[in-house]
Amino acid sequence: MSASRAVILGGKAAQQLLRLPSLAPAAGLSTPAAVARRGLGQAAQRYSGWQGRAFGVSAMAASDEPVTRTYPYAPLGVPLDPKQTEISWSGQSPSSFDGDLLVLGVCEDAFATADEVTSIASEELKSFDAALGGTLTDIVALHDFAGKTGSSQTLRCGGSKGPRYVTLCGLGPANKLKVVVDWGASPLQALGSGAAAAAKAHKAKRVGVAVVGTNFSDDDTAAAAGKVANGFVNGAYESTRFKSKSKDSSVESVALMLGGNEAAAASAVQHGQALALGALLTRYLVEAPPNVCTPSYLADTAAKIAAAAPEVMKLEVLEREDCEALGMGLYLGVAAASAEPPKFIHLTYTPKGEVKKRVAIVGKGLTFDSGGYNIKAGAGSMIEMMKFDMGGSGAALGAAKVLSLLQPEGVEVHFVVASCENMVAGSGLRPGDILVASNGKTVEVNNTDAEGRLTLADALLFAQKQCGAEAIVDIATLTGACMIALGDGMGGMWSPSDELAASLSAASKRAGEKLWRMPLEDSYFEQLKSGCADMKNTGGRLGGSITAALFLKEYVDTDKVQWSHLDIAGPVWRDKDGGATGFGAQLLAEWAMQQGQQ
Repeated sequence: MSASRAVILGGKAAQQLLRLPSLAPAAGLSTPAAVARRGLGQAAQRYSGWQGRAFGVSAMAASDEPVTRTYPYAPLGVPLDPKQTEISWSGQSPSSFDGDLLVLGVCEDAFATADEVTSIASEELKSFDAALGGTLTDIVALHDFAGKTGSSQTLRCGGSKGPRYVTLCGLGPANKLKVVVDWGASPLQALGSGAAAAAKAHKAKRVGVAVVGTNFSDDDTAAAAGKVANGFVNGAYESTRFKSKSKDSSVESVALMLGGNEAAAASAVQHGQALALGALLTRYLVEAPPNVCTPSYLADTAAKIAAAAPEVMKLEVLEREDCEALGMGLYLGVAAASAEPPKFIHLTYTPKGEVKKRVAIVGKGLTFDSGGYNIKAGAGSMIEMMKFDMGGSGAALGAAKVLSLLQPEGVEVHFVVASCENMVAGSGLRPGDILVASNGKTVEVNNTDAEGRLTLADALLFAQKQCGAEAIVDIATLTGACMIALGDGMGGMWSPSDELAASLSAASKRAGEKLWRMPLEDSYFEQLKSGCADMKNTGGRLGGSITAALFLKEYVDTDKVQWSHLDIAGPVWRDKDGGATGFGAQLLAEWAMQQGQQ
């Protein structure tokens, strides 16, 4: 047996390699224990010169103690925290800004069209145009710019003073412009994203942003600064860390010349930036390949969040034996085939003052989902994209990042992630197996590719029994059925509690992330009934996202605990938006912070 073949075959091959004395010395290792300490992947590479990064596995020493696999050739990526741009409120007039790029958000009302020719109608905008040497007139004339929502045009200024470039971003009709809209992202978040895009395109270091022609109150103006800051931070991020030449944003500072109260605007900017940094952490995790973002990597990320704010964050990571002691048979059944050790992550945010409410956010943490013995195969299986199956845990940890930065009062938040891989091996979960949850319920596994709900069930029980949560939100890339129903632009929400559903809907509006409430049709539970166990883990094809929610509901005492399930299989990843979206982190953070104010 060649060394590279031993790597591909995994655990049994590892044991055979340890028992072949001729191979260990050739690998530069004198004993089986030495092979185990170094890991089979490295030993095999030294023996054969094999350079693969994907087949590092865990070796078993003579004592049968597992040694975690390593990926010596895996990309590590950049540090967890991206380069931060200084974003601040400024009382400066846009007409006097002399940085690299000036971005003006303008409404349709600032323009007039006569004989199919568009011109500037706003006196305020005309004044800016004069100060900029007619650059705004040129943009309008060259591109027929009229302030339509989402439109954006940039032109270089010809004068020796003032900014090098000017960008106009359309905000739509002035009478419909709101800081928080009823559905989706605010136009002001889009303004921030547009400013970031223009800054990247023109390698700007100093950027100024202003809004022309609004009738905002001082409070709305301050809040608008937060939305623009949020959009800018989110828009500035680029997924380049796994390329041979990665790059950071060149922007050093952003001046928000929006008027209003400076103190209120500064607070809103801090809030908007923190939300965006949480979303960036989520994107950072979701975009990472499965040979980088393992269960241990998620646990390390939680440790980094806790270490950055030790006064309010506390981390507990339960290992396999801890989970066995708690009887987490559903979770451990899913993890059984993987060489990666499961990591049950419990990160707690505790406010410095009184705790008014105790809540939990439970995120699905499958860092790779092969489907198990019901393996994902064929066109449309998306197996190559199953690195994003930990999008729920990414959102949970992103929300934890936000809370560690803003440190809201009144609410204690438990972030729970039962992280593992769903793989295929002789020790793995089989269709037909019966597992026992930590509350004693038995589940007949009729589909090993419906594994996320199994891990979430034990995590939901932990949130109730061990954390004492009064309200629980679980978030998961759970079903393809939800993608079919809602597409990639919004998440599905299930809850028996109208109060909790309303608070999540309100949080989604503040965050600019779309949620649509779906029905919990109890009659569909008939599909989950089993003849040999308490229930099955899947029903039929029809109503698949609903039966998944009904499965989870069985593990929550909804008479005592408010509960909601969010299925984000669609919006977690959008190719046209660059891949990982960071969806969920901001709305979860907004929801959690609101709980402490009730």
